Amino acid sequence: MCGIAGTYRWPGGKAVTDRLTDTLAHRGPDGAGRYGHPAADGEVQLGHRRLAIIDLSETGAQPMVSDGLALTYNGELYNAPELRAELAAAGVRFRGTSDTEVLLEAWRRWGTDCLPRLRGMFAFGIFDERTGELVLARDQLGIKPLFLLRRGAGLVFASELKALAAATGGSLEVDHAALVASLLYYWVPDSRCAFREAEKLPPGSWLRCRPDGRVERGRYWNLRDVAREARDSEPPDIAALVEESTRRHLLSDVPVATFLSGGLDSSYLTALAARHQPGISAYTIGFRAEDARFEAMPDDLRYARQVAERFGVDLHEIEIAPNVLDLLPRMTYHLDEPIGDPAAINTFLICSAAREAGVKVMLSGMGADELFAGYRKHLANLIALRYQRVPRPLRRGVSGVVDRLPVATSRRGYRSVRFAKRFLSFAELPEETAFRRSYTMYDQDELLALVDPDLAQAVGDVLTEHTDVYQDNDLDDFVNRMCLTDARMFLPGLNLAYTDRSSMAASTEVRVPYVDVEVVKAAFAVPGDRKIAGRQGKAVLKEAAGSVLPREIVYRPKGLFSAPLRAWMSRDLAPLVREVVNDGVLVGSGILRRDALARMVAEDAAGQRDFSKHLWHVLTVEYWYRGATSGAGQSRAA
Repeated sequence: MCGIAGTYRWPGGKAVTDRLTDTLAHRGPDGAGRYGHPAADGEVQLGHRRLAIIDLSETGAQPMVSDGLALTYNGELYNAPELRAELAAAGVRFRGTSDTEVLLEAWRRWGTDCLPRLRGMFAFGIFDERTGELVLARDQLGIKPLFLLRRGAGLVFASELKALAAATGGSLEVDHAALVASLLYYWVPDSRCAFREAEKLPPGSWLRCRPDGRVERGRYWNLRDVAREARDSEPPDIAALVEESTRRHLLSDVPVATFLSGGLDSSYLTALAARHQPGISAYTIGFRAEDARFEAMPDDLRYARQVAERFGVDLHEIEIAPNVLDLLPRMTYHLDEPIGDPAAINTFLICSAAREAGVKVMLSGMGADELFAGYRKHLANLIALRYQRVPRPLRRGVSGVVDRLPVATSRRGYRSVRFAKRFLSFAELPEETAFRRSYTMYDQDELLALVDPDLAQAVGDVLTEHTDVYQDNDLDDFVNRMCLTDARMFLPGLNLAYTDRSSMAASTEVRVPYVDVEVVKAAFAVPGDRKIAGRQGKAVLKEAAGSVLPREIVYRPKGLFSAPLRAWMSRDLAPLVREVVNDGVLVGSGILRRDALARMVAEDAAGQRDFSKHLWHVLTVEYWYRGATSGAGQSRAA
């Protein structure tokens, strides 16, 4: 796991690449390197910051140059041993034991045809000195990021957007349509980028720059097609596939630990990892008692302790009582784009604690909910179909009662009321609209009322994009349609994005065994009625985990890898919210309307509606926008 960067036919490419690489120093504190070579009428420059995980010697250093190929690579290949053996049998002689060298030789032998053969997470740039071509590529599911920017015949790329902003001297303009998307989702979809000129290389794709100025793009893996083909496959052995993926993800020359929330996904992975690595360490979090009580949060710690004791895991407990006023600007810097999920703070603090203990690699249960229908929204949308059959007068009566209930008092919040209000906000809508509304922040009218009227077209475009992605399939299974949309939007746009950026801010690699190409194929071979059975989400995964975990863990209520936002907003952050509403840059520039924000604050304070998540995200957008528009703020951490 590393930070990669480079330029192709870019003015001052050497200095720019050095600046890019310096900005990524936190991603790779174990080493740095740069490579340069003529390319057409200019030059190519590749930069690298190393986090040494496999082959800690100099034979694993990057950029790696061998017989006319130069590679800068970020990621891990979990099938590197098999690829190495195949290449060695064909006569390739390896100098070291790194997966970087395996990738370089696989590219030499197969070119872009090697990409669908790679099982892992990766983003890389590879230059061929003989042809003068630079190729960029990204893994199938978008686990690893790759940002790029083109001007004329030139190109610049990096693992993080902030590096591109720094290298261009703060000249990038904010894309207000991306801000609108962020307000809707509380993250920026992978199809958009917060700066206008920049873009994200799509998952499962490559881009080739030729010395004659032509740029080619290709798609080597498409999740929509995978889901369609998997639909007609034989029922998979989920237990065997998850165990095999977990075993492969333990491949490392440095210690590996796990996240252990006490929920199904992390508990299952931790138990499987402990089979192959007895005594493995795990990290879990708790919150200040008063915050947890106010938020009515479940006691996840006792479940984590139970799993650790049963499987001989060395459990490290971290109580989070963060100074959110200090962490907020720091996290918005590291997250690159306005991402409003407070789970990013949890990830950063856990990874920081692990790193201090000497741990560089951690396994996460990320992805299981998206692929196996484990979120409340999945079950809620199924229940909504039945709710729509309830007589309309009765539905109106229910809505009226729930609307009058408070979501909180001055002493505590009421989660069940929040869930009920949320459910009724989408329960009577058409399928795609209901699914979108079940996990986004605003409906269309609310979003239009919040933003500058000049952004109305952007609101329409963002909503249309969701419709297009949701309908871009031929699946006849409602549950799998939701899972496919999540795996194409929610997973890379939010969960994988904040996991990568938060963990790398702490110089730590996070691996995601559920987000493995073979597990993903298997997930879409499972029909929806085996994912949600009765009121049980992730039913097929629970069935698989039942042979390993105690029933109390498998069928416990779903935990929350989140934060006590209502407590923070009503205490630590209340003055900051008032400042942003009255004197913030977003309000002052006209992007957000002060009256709409003031109404949200008033309704939240009265306990009638829960706008804590919305207001938290407004703070993240505010801090990100301040840095993005200050020039200097694009190139330094808070």
